[in-house]
Amino acid sequence: MGLHDIRVCLIEDDPVTRNGFGLLIDSTHGYQVINSYSNCEDAIRQLDRDSPDVVMMDIKLPGGMNGIVGIGKIKKLRPRVNIIVVTAYENDELVFQALCAGAGGYLTKNTPPARMLDAIREVQTGGAPLSTHIARMVVQSFQKNTNSPLSPRETEVLVLLDKGKSYHTIADELFVDKETIRTHIKNTYLKLEVHSKADAIEKARRQKLI
Repeated sequence: MGLHDIRVCLIEDDPVTRNGFGLLIDSTHGYQVINSYSNCEDAIRQLDRDSPDVVMMDIKLPGGMNGIVGIGKIKKLRPRVNIIVVTAYENDELVFQALCAGAGGYLTKNTPPARMLDAIREVQTGGAPLSTHIARMVVQSFQKNTNSPLSPRETEVLVLLDKGKSYHTIADELFVDKETIRTHIKNTYLKLEVHSKADAIEKARRQKLI
């Protein structure tokens, strides 16, 4: 390991993905995988020993701790560690939860290998690497109608419905049960004075609520 290699820790439950990231990073000059884990709990227990510069982690992980909670705990224990979320999930709520918890970057798993390596270097030098779609989402969030009658969660649910996702899928992505999603949708209909998903989406778009 080189004296100035960037020390990377991986937290990813899928072994194929974890090994693929590890091989990519370890085979590139200037980078070194210090350790890899399938869950946040094990990674946090070894955090002081591993002493990583960058943690690359998924959000939806096995065990009692999801990635959002894990990000907050890692930043509390080692504030100078840079965290990059690498996940298949790209809905607004999770992106902003991750960034607010302390993540310095957010990439989707289909990010090209070269961009993945650039992101590690970028976050180490003070940057905030984001996948193109995620960056666009962040920008659009500032362009939305600031007088929206909808709560942030109601807006998120409506955005996911607009993408064609089912109640079950939305519930899984937001870590809530399906009845909670139904309640958000019912409240959205009442606030927008509509009676169908299509009307809610059409009115929300017209008023720049989503």
